[in-house]
Amino acid sequence: MTVSIPLSVLDLAPITEDGSAAESFAHTADLARHADAWGYRRYWMAEHHGMTGIASAATAILINHVAAATTRIRVGAGGIMLPNHSPLVIAEQFGTLEALHPGRIDLGLGRAPGSDQATARALRRTLQTDPDAFPRDVVELMGYFGGENPVRAVPGEGHPVPIWILGSSLFGAQLAAALGLPYAFASHFAPAQMMDAIRVYRQHFQPSEHLDKPYVMLGFNVFAADTDEQARFLASSWQQSFVNLRTGRPGRLPRPVDGYLDSLPPAARELLDHILSCAAIGAPESVAAQMRSFIARTGADELMITCNMYDHAARLRSYEIVAGLISNAAPGHDQAAGT
Repeated sequence: MTVSIPLSVLDLAPITEDGSAAESFAHTADLARHADAWGYRRYWMAEHHGMTGIASAATAILINHVAAATTRIRVGAGGIMLPNHSPLVIAEQFGTLEALHPGRIDLGLGRAPGSDQATARALRRTLQTDPDAFPRDVVELMGYFGGENPVRAVPGEGHPVPIWILGSSLFGAQLAAALGLPYAFASHFAPAQMMDAIRVYRQHFQPSEHLDKPYVMLGFNVFAADTDEQARFLASSWQQSFVNLRTGRPGRLPRPVDGYLDSLPPAARELLDHILSCAAIGAPESVAAQMRSFIARTGADELMITCNMYDHAARLRSYEIVAGLISNAAPGHDQAAGT
């Protein structure tokens, strides 16, 4: 009952409706220690701003928090929203992380703001509209690691951090293919263009010094428990949170409720049915079958598992169940891309 590809963890550092950021960070370190021991490939944090239910705004600081709490697992950003930052600053931050935790740091880059427009403006001062700005910033950032820019990134220069391109549309797929970089698609919350993006990336991939063949990691929601009924109940926190976000009512992660799906009006149920195509909910055998079906459908090289559960112990148990599916023979690359 194993899964033949590597599995990783995406942690959004959720804040529960009666919790705090401090509590979220303690849970993050605890989950990371368990994920390290259970054999997950990597542990990524995502940059979000201005969201009361997500505590991962200072992403580089949290990455250091996780890396310091673990010993083996790769730790990184899934991702840094590069338009919010100077490429030099990110090179210095991740160069520092690499110096502190050699050979364990990943840098996933996205071009979305990770926030609403008002928050994005406060972060950047100006909003870029040039579609070429993100590709130029990625190349500039890579140049700092390679010592190819007039300005030097110290630390960072000469110690390149593996870079991934993140996306939820065809833009990121095309950029990752052109630069010969690994590609992570946000199918865990925006699956609409997943299959097209995978096809575009693989068809147009150009081998590079970073990677000799395409490598696709897909976000995937898993809510595992000892019974199907318990898993469906626990998943309702995430389902409520997703519907609230998409209907303009974002907030903290709510408590689970019985019968949530049955209580939804058709429009909200349609929102969830769309995202449930990239999710597995149930007991161990059911989750294993759903994950293997998703891998067979997409040809994913790696899955990034996310699980927003209200109860920390239940969340640990979900990741423990999934860890039981990890095959010791899961293939991987030994290239600079950290794949």
